[in-house]
Amino acid sequence: MKKFTKMHGLGNDYVYMDAIHQEIGNESELARFVSDRHFGIGSDGLILICKSDIADFKMKMFNQDGSEAEMCGNGIRCVGKFVYDKGLTKKTTLTIETMAGIKVLKLNVKSGKVETVRVDMGAPILDPNKIPVKSKEKPVRNLKLKIKDKEFTFTCISMGNPHAITITDNIDNFDVEKYGKIIETNKVFPNKTNVEFVKIIDKEHVKMRVWERGTGETLACGTGACATAVACSLNKLSNNHLFIELLRWNIRD
Repeated sequence: MKKFTKMHGLGNDYVYMDAIHQEIGNESELARFVSDRHFGIGSDGLILICKSDIADFKMKMFNQDGSEAEMCGNGIRCVGKFVYDKGLTKKTTLTIETMAGIKVLKLNVKSGKVETVRVDMGAPILDPNKIPVKSKEKPVRNLKLKIKDKEFTFTCISMGNPHAITITDNIDNFDVEKYGKIIETNKVFPNKTNVEFVKIIDKEHVKMRVWERGTGETLACGTGACATAVACSLNKLSNNHLFIELLRWNIRD
């Protein structure tokens, strides 16, 4: 019998398992099973907390479809709460090894429990070869794709994982599933991509919906929010401080 904890960051929910004190096998298959919202636990994926030789802990993240991902902003914040609240560490500043590099967490502890977690997401990657995306632009701000009956223009950024951001006016009624799953697997994205659909309200406020690679539409995406903020800045659509309104939640970048 394996122990697990269900947690979410802004509705971006994952199943978390201590892989330090229990052996976890068949990780991809397990991720598919626990993520199933009808026959499993139900989540956007599986996150394992592991030993690390170069940081305090290592995070391994798997999407709903069992594919391993580089990084998850909301997921890594929950990792910080998990390791502190369960007594795996007494530190309030942590380093976490990920496939996107080492990330630094700052824990806000009240009454012996983590109340909030702040993560340094690192600098955005704009080199198309490192995102990766097949484009000669650098940075990629004008990638045009015809998907079914619509033409989209994308700005492409990596926050350790790939993102394609497009501006749209009709975000509330937009069919994210119809277009998101096709864009995710388009041949111009060698490692597939996360897709952000963004509506500009004004220079300090945008709305965002996200199609996550390997999972589908989710309620929130930390790396996606960061990528959106960068894209808006690159295209001079926003000021330096931006309020990002998600499907049900909101955050400030």
